[in-house]
Amino acid sequence: MLRVVAVIAVVALTVYCLIELVQADPLKVRVMPKWLWAGAIILLPGIGALCWMIFGRPVSGGGGGGGKDPGPIAPDDDPAFLRSLRQKTR
Repeated sequence: MLRVVAVIAVVALTVYCLIELVQADPLKVRVMPKWLWAGAIILLPGIGALCWMIFGRPVSGGGGGGGKDPGPIAPDDDPAFLRSLRQKTR
């Protein structure tokens, strides 16, 4: 029974890593190109998937901002919008 659970876990991890690899931006993948990561994940099912998770995945922003566009600002948080309201009321 334990072997079956281990095999299912390795297969699930491999499939997860392959799907994540396909969706990853090629310019943000670390250490090796995507095609080489795919080969490592398929040919070394457990170890390749773990290496992808540790060394190959693109690094997330981590909340530091990273120069990304913050997106739309609510009107009550936008100083320019609030200034325009003050000018209209005068």
